[in-house]
Amino acid sequence: MSVYSYTLMQSFINPEAQAGQGVNKIHKVLIATIFSPDPVLLACNRLGPDRLILLIDKDDNADQLKSLKIIKESLGRVIDVKTVKTAVYDIVEIAAKCVEVIDMQPKEDILYVNITSGRKTKALGLLFACYARPEKVKKIAYNPEEDKTAVVYLPKLCFALTDTQRIVLNAIAEGNYKTHAELSEKLDQSRAMLYKNIRDLHNLDLITTENSFKLTDAGRIARL
Repeated sequence: MSVYSYTLMQSFINPEAQAGQGVNKIHKVLIATIFSPDPVLLACNRLGPDRLILLIDKDDNADQLKSLKIIKESLGRVIDVKTVKTAVYDIVEIAAKCVEVIDMQPKEDILYVNITSGRKTKALGLLFACYARPEKVKKIAYNPEEDKTAVVYLPKLCFALTDTQRIVLNAIAEGNYKTHAELSEKLDQSRAMLYKNIRDLHNLDLITTENSFKLTDAGRIARL
């Protein structure tokens, strides 16, 4: 871990909140989208997290900041409440930031995610980040608006790329290849294996093959 990443990770961990708890204590961490405060307060009431990380917009939003104030006033004395600024509509950028946040949490902590509140694009970005790090996330929850007592736990899907598929995906991301022959020169794969990987990646909508090989947004997220 770089010095920058370590310092940034420390900003998510309140020393006062962990004082006296022991260095090796396992903490519950809830990462959630936010717009109205109620879904977040409900999720915290059910889970009882030690640390709450909320995704807020890069540009200040008055309604969102009002909700954040309510949450901090309600929970700030018992829960370590942190915020992370993300894009609003760029799902790839949101997912990348969320993956960064997930990776920064201490490995012994247990991570939960709630995607109820906030814009759909931010919820999707956080969800896709969970798909990129399924081994690090315990549960993904959604609370239906029509039933405040219900909790829907979403499946922890993953991209499950093979090593050879990931090699092809990385090569396409880093180069400009228009034909199988050009890509084959770059990779140590048989022509038959390359054709199969290209077909499979295209069927998964991770790449496009029109005119040249390019990553889709899903492909960019799969590489996180």
